[in-house]
Parts: sequence; structure tokens; C-alpha cells
Amino acid sequence: MKLLTANIIFFIFYILIFLIPTVALAQLETIGIGAVKTTTALVHAMERSGKKVEMERVVQSLDSQLIDRINATRKFQVVGRSDIQDVVKEQEFANSGNVATHDKSSAQPFKLAGAKYILVTTVDDFQDYTETATFQGTGRSAEKRVIRFSCVGKIYDSTTGKLLESANFQISNKDIMEIRSYSTRHGMLSDELLVAIAREMAGKIANRVTDVIFPPKVLSKRDKQITINRGDGTDIAVGQVWEVFAVGEELIDPDTKEVLGKEEISVGKVKITSILPKTSTAEILEDFGIDKMAVLRKVHQ
Repeated sequence: MKLLTANIIFFIFYILIFLIPTVALAQLETIGIGAVKTTTALVHAMERSGKKVEMERVVQSLDSQLIDRINATRKFQVVGRSDIQDVVKEQEFANSGNVATHDKSSAQPFKLAGAKYILVTTVDDFQDYTETATFQGTGRSAEKRVIRFSCVGKIYDSTTGKLLESANFQISNKDIMEIRSYSTRHGMLSDELLVAIAREMAGKIANRVTDVIFPPKVLSKRDKQITINRGDGTDIAVGQVWEVFAVGEELIDPDTKEVLGKEEISVGKVKITSILPKTSTAEILEDFGIDKMAVLRKVHQ
């Protein structure tokens, strides 16, 4: 009897130690992150202007920062860039117009990456120039260097080859207080500042990827407070206002029969009050039926 009891205890221990973590890992979707590319036209333009080195510095930093920022969302298992080369080539071929929409063979190369989702990022604009600011009352002036760049992020479903989202992102050290605070010398940006710009851009892309694949959801509701499955490392901040939507039936295009998503009905608004590593809490401002599993969209003011 004692031996039987010991075996049962060992079996339960085995379940707790080995199987439960496996179940938890199964909840994470796998995403492949392709190496950041630059359009040919932009490369030629930077060569003519003598700014190619500066552009490459930001692009290389963005390349590594993307992996870090997406991994920090705690929503994905990340596949290395070396496995995505064939996928990127397939995407370019699929977008060439030479693949029929009913030809499912075009999706097969995506499976080489072992990732359900693929992120392809292309830098399509980079500007590096100097501005002269004149201080009123003193007549004195100072030069400051401005970096602007933009890129297009595309998210693909690797099982079908379908483009889920395409979005354009812009950033400038002139517009972001945290980046503007970096010191400069004789109008020149330091390497630390270039890395900060890339990090900010990577954060924007990572947040968009997360919101497309895993929209923020209400985990619980108690009195005038809700808990959201978004925490530190995302774009949630104390004081933000988010709109809450109840999810309805699937919306199907009557012409193409394509599933366009699900119906979303506004049921209220909330204000973020605190942020933890994995979750956040919010105060309910308006409530027309907020409940668990409702999705949230940030209100842009």
C-alpha cells in the first residue's frame, strides 16, 4: 500500500512539474520576425546624400530591438530571422501578382519557419537633417539634428499566406520627449540616441502586432473596476482612456465570402489606473454592458 501511495504521489508530481508548463507554453502563438529590409530606392537616395551609414545604424538596431520588444509582450514564442529568409522570398513572389488567389501552394513555404505568424518590416523613408533654432529676445541660435524615418509592417498568417495587417509607422526624435532629452554635441546625435529611436519604433510595431493578433481583453470586473490582460512593456499607460467593445458574430463579405472579423459593439469606456507586469487595472467611466472577454481599443485624443 505504501508503495502504491508513493507511486501515485510521484505521478502527480510528474504531472505538475512537466505537463502543466507544457500546457502553458501551448498558449503562446509562434511568430517569425524577418530581418528588417530597406527599399532599393531609399538605399540609393542615402548613398547620394552621404547618410547611408546613419540609416544602416538605425535599421540594424531596429532589427534586434524588434525581437526584444515582441518577446517582451509575453504573447509569442519568437522564431529567429535565419529561418525566415525563404518566407520573405515567398511573400515577395505572392505579392507580384503571379500567384492565383485560389492557389494554396503559395502558403507552403511559410511552414518552413515553424511559425503561425510572420512579421515583415520594410524601411521606406529616412531623413537626417539639421535645423537652426533662434531664441527670441536674445538673438542667439543653435543647431539641432533631426532624424525621421518610417517603415511598413506586414503581418501574415503563415498557414494561408494571407496578409492580416499592413500598417505604416513614423517616428522622429523631434516629436518624442524621451528621445529629445538625449544630449547632443555640436548638433550630432550619439549612438545611444539612434538606438533610442530604433527602440521606440520597435515598441510601436510590437504593440500593433500584439493588438492585431491578441486584442486586449477584460479578464474580470468588480464594482467600478476591471482587470485587463495587458501589462508593463506594452503601450498601456496610467491615465489612458480605452473604449470597451462586446464581440458579436463574424462579419462575412457577401461578395468574396471572406471573414472580415467579428462585430464589435461599444459598451463603455475605462481609464487605466495601475499597471503590473502582466495585467493592468482600470476605472470604469461608462458602462453599457462591460463583461469578461470584451475587447478594448485605445481612444486617441
